[in-house]
Amino acid sequence: MHSHKRCIYCEHDHLYLLEDGRIKCSRCKKKYSPKRVEKILSIMDSFTHDESARQASKRLGLSYVSVHHYFDIFRQYSAKISEDEYEALRHITCEYEEYYYLERAKRNRPEAVFDAHNFLTFDYDGHIYNILMPTLQRYRDQFIDDDLVEVYSSEFNRFKRKSRIIKVTRHLNKIVAFWDFFEASIVRYKGVSSENFPLYLKEIEFKFNHAPDSQQTLLERYYFRNP
Repeated sequence: MHSHKRCIYCEHDHLYLLEDGRIKCSRCKKKYSPKRVEKILSIMDSFTHDESARQASKRLGLSYVSVHHYFDIFRQYSAKISEDEYEALRHITCEYEEYYYLERAKRNRPEAVFDAHNFLTFDYDGHIYNILMPTLQRYRDQFIDDDLVEVYSSEFNRFKRKSRIIKVTRHLNKIVAFWDFFEASIVRYKGVSSENFPLYLKEIEFKFNHAPDSQQTLLERYYFRNP
């Protein structure tokens, strides 16, 4: 946790303790509450160690709504970190393959094919990056109305088997390791809406690429110093 020997915002070491208990930095002039910073860092630690928002709220004695709010913020920063890292790596030769994900509870329902998520997983010399492909949701009503769900589902499954996008030189590789990590991670959330799926995908990507200590360091930097 933060020692308060350096400014949480600019890391300058000349700080003042104000009468109201807040700290003021002599360089960036920002004022902040040590208690609030410790609360945010505690929630961040829970996030990086895969506690659920409910588990963290009970352990830390904080409201679920507050913890969930911060978790959403950390997911957004996870996505920003992912994009920034991609910009630094995009010139490197990569391997990639397409992945098709559908919640286990829906996998035996033909019409659920329209709820599937397709994304391309790239391996940039050991660093994983994902691009989410457009969903099939807009075609749902049309195919249901035309009674073509079974036909489309069968054709789509055949397409997945025979026409997968492949540019992978090793069978057991970082991409497959990420997919295993993704499948194990996503089930903890017990259902993710299509609207929120991109952020959860980026959270899982971020956690796959970085150990918890590294996650904490990066999130602190982006949250407080926002590079």
